[in-house]
Amino acid sequence: MGFFSAARQGRKDDAELGKGLWRRAHDRFQRGLDRFHQVLEGVEDDQLYGELLEIANELAALLERVRLVCMEAQRRSPNEGLDIPVGLAGVHRALSKAGNSLATTAEAAAMLRLAVGPVPVGAASVRRRAESVFQQVADAERHLSGEG
Repeated sequence: MGFFSAARQGRKDDAELGKGLWRRAHDRFQRGLDRFHQVLEGVEDDQLYGELLEIANELAALLERVRLVCMEAQRRSPNEGLDIPVGLAGVHRALSKAGNSLATTAEAAAMLRLAVGPVPVGAASVRRRAESVFQQVADAERHLSGEG
């Protein structure tokens, strides 16, 4: 992304996500995805790479859902600081957990990348961690819709 397109995207993010809590939640999730993809670049085993790539693509598809949750939360409770709105505490908690789980998923992928020799169970440990990310994003959506 060039300088001007990055600046345009930053202004768009400020308008849609604010500069506070919801922007941080979105950006943290995005950084986790970036880290996962960085780890993926160093995988030399083709089979493991294929398994991790599938997981990476599924996780990347969550980013739009996270963005929509954060945009709606910002619309309902505009936030330029770090105070968690009482009515949206469940949404924030679920997004925070999703960001943490995504980071541990990237860490699990990194550990597999560093494994010596064939990995007998493939990316099963990464898949298990990724499942918690999917669940937590769904929890955030449920909390936002008032079903949580």
